[in-house]
Amino acid sequence: MKFAIATHNLHKLEELKRILQPLGVDVVPAEYNDVEETGTTFAENALLKAEAACKAMGIPAVADDSGLSVDALNGEPGVYSARWAGENATDKERYEKLLDKMKDVPKGKRSAKFVSAVCCAFPDGRKVEALGECPGEIAFAPAGEDGFGYDPVFLVGDKTYAQMTPEEKDAVSHRGKALRMFVEYLKNGDYLN
Repeated sequence: MKFAIATHNLHKLEELKRILQPLGVDVVPAEYNDVEETGTTFAENALLKAEAACKAMGIPAVADDSGLSVDALNGEPGVYSARWAGENATDKERYEKLLDKMKDVPKGKRSAKFVSAVCCAFPDGRKVEALGECPGEIAFAPAGEDGFGYDPVFLVGDKTYAQMTPEEKDAVSHRGKALRMFVEYLKNGDYLN
């Protein structure tokens, strides 16, 4: 079975491929017109993207919407994580803005979580949705060379996402959790035939 992945983020595409291909799912990048992410939740935005890609390609389409929610910032950047530092900001500019806003927040008050909503829209109108979260905290400085987005400043235990191998990150990450749940829904709901 072939699934389109509705993302322009090559890092997300690789993560989704890594987890879906062992199921015998042929993963292809979706060709669709970008949709405005007008949802107020990650799940609403994932559904908007999945439905647009499904309609454009005529095959099941998977989309993820994810972001960082920081307790000391009342949940910011939230659904605006990618655009929080400006429309064309780099990953470094995003996490530097976060660190600047957190500069006076002491250890013990830097809790945060990454959230991922995964949605698959099927041409017959069915949909499958899953939500994953990973609790952690915001580091005082970036660490690590891998990952993307806010990974260098998001600590899980004593490592940032950017210090983890892809396998370590998949095992604990918000997206890894959402995708494992999503895969179970696909298998148990007979969506892979």
